[in-house]
Amino acid sequence: MEQPAPATPQPAAAAQLWQRLRGWARELGFSQIGVADIDLSRAEPGLLAWLREGHHGTMDYMARHGLKRARPAELVPGTVSVITARMDYLPRTAPPDWREREWARLRQPHEAVVSLYARGRDYHKVLRRRLQTLAERLQSAWAELEPRQPAPTCRVFADSAPVLEVELAARSGLGWRGKHTLLLSRQAGSMFFLGEIFIDRWLPRTLPESPHCGRCRACLEVCPTQAIVAPYRLDARRCISYLTIEHAGSIPPALRPLIGNRIYGCDDCQLVCPWNKFAQRSALPDFDPRHQLDRATLLELWSWTAADFAQRTEGSAIRRIGYERWRRNLAVALGNARRAAQAGGAATAADAIAQALRVALQEGGDTPMVREHILWALD
Repeated sequence: MEQPAPATPQPAAAAQLWQRLRGWARELGFSQIGVADIDLSRAEPGLLAWLREGHHGTMDYMARHGLKRARPAELVPGTVSVITARMDYLPRTAPPDWREREWARLRQPHEAVVSLYARGRDYHKVLRRRLQTLAERLQSAWAELEPRQPAPTCRVFADSAPVLEVELAARSGLGWRGKHTLLLSRQAGSMFFLGEIFIDRWLPRTLPESPHCGRCRACLEVCPTQAIVAPYRLDARRCISYLTIEHAGSIPPALRPLIGNRIYGCDDCQLVCPWNKFAQRSALPDFDPRHQLDRATLLELWSWTAADFAQRTEGSAIRRIGYERWRRNLAVALGNARRAAQAGGAATAADAIAQALRVALQEGGDTPMVREHILWALD
């Protein structure tokens, strides 16, 4: 039996609903929203090739979900439209020269560099809660417009399911896919999170934006590990964000020196991107740095106990990697800082690092994997 077409408000009502939705989104801290269709078939060959080449590393869930990522109606049966949302995360207090300051910290080997997006509250929770509120308002408004129809079914996602976020966002006009594979916007660069609302109703689609990377290759050339193997193609196995966050095991020794002092994520490809001179500051206090993660040193963070880590990463995305990976990452960065101090003739600084690492070995509280990285740092 043929299924009835999804309920669609009359054009005037749909336009009114869309304007209300945009207003609610701004109230909730979103900078922009759009609407994408659910036919992502053109993205399937690229996804399959990426998986076939093993560029997903140990992220087995990528292969396990397979093409479901490119088929929203399989992920959430009944989906007809996807509302996409952008939320800026550059801290409210970021100075005009924030990019120069971030580069300067990367040149100070003793500094502990955490990716900008992870210095505040866990974005998964912030986005999901606000997306849910937006979805509930949409459901209520739709019920008012179509009182004889059942309320629409919505499901929200914030980097929490097999969703091709960048593809959907690009189709809905939030920006275009940059050569580093992140979404880029002429109004906001790339310093933002993406979220989605899957809905079983038809909404007018917003128009995509043309790409504006041109011949620029800055992101490919700046990547410390050359993880961007070609424009629009990232090998996660070499990416510092993957190595310090997603990867659970030992970091390949050949890549450890290239990590430098980055202990959680990497922003280099975004810092170098010319479009990020337009990055927008967040309207929310949630993404302001906490526990001085924008200025802490490696030795300060190395002194955290497991209890300190649990307490100071409460409500943070960093907690997701656990204390073991945290220590592993710090050990690698401390090894790099020690070598830099030795090369620069700073014997006192090098000795202080070596002493902190040796004490950790003597106390024996770390796992075998962490001890392996400590020994590498001391070698």
